Amino acid sequence: MAVSPKTSKNKRLLIDKANATMLIFIGVAAFLLVFAIFSAKALLSQSSYQSKVIKEKQKAFKQLQINTKNVDSLVASYGSFASESQNVLGGNPTGSGPRDGDNPRIVLDALPSKYDYPGLISSIEKVLKEGGYKIESYGGSDDEINQQNAKVDKPTPIEMPFPITVNTSFEGAQLFLTTLERSIRPIYVSKLTLTAAQGKIVVSISAKTYYQPEKVLKITKKVVK
Repeated sequence: MAVSPKTSKNKRLLIDKANATMLIFIGVAAFLLVFAIFSAKALLSQSSYQSKVIKEKQKAFKQLQINTKNVDSLVASYGSFASESQNVLGGNPTGSGPRDGDNPRIVLDALPSKYDYPGLISSIEKVLKEGGYKIESYGGSDDEINQQNAKVDKPTPIEMPFPITVNTSFEGAQLFLTTLERSIRPIYVSKLTLTAAQGKIVVSISAKTYYQPEKVLKITKKVVK
């Protein structure tokens, strides 16, 4: 049976329409698939990021709890150390003698947190004069400007060198180092020279003491990636 041209044309239109609908459906399906893949990837990435954030927050919280306990322990230890009836030198915490003073002040005097060259020389001079020594000369130089500009990441003891020469008797020369030990500051003698002159002994030393920059509390921020 012969098919009329009009019927054939209608069939082609229906086929073309069906093909167009199929292409649209395939396009929409492909778009949805790609969208779903990218959405899933974004969700996984966001989930991973949130997991890292939560982990870091938990870590920070645990550290905060540890720090809080350490602060309480430190405060208790400091109170006990400061309230002892006898200080570390065997003196009276409330007295004004050479060995008196509370423990925290003694520790700060022994290892100051700031560079103070004039203060160092004054304390050494006091100890030596109390021991009956005649000071001939001081050496060294005040390096305060450079010390203030120095950057210290981790507080460690920093040397403060100083040479000093005294005029004393033979007996005084024998007790010279012992006299220096009376200073609250730790003193390391690297060189000692003795010279006899007119019945006296000239004692020259190259020594150093220390100071330790104070610990600065830094609150930092961490970027989670």
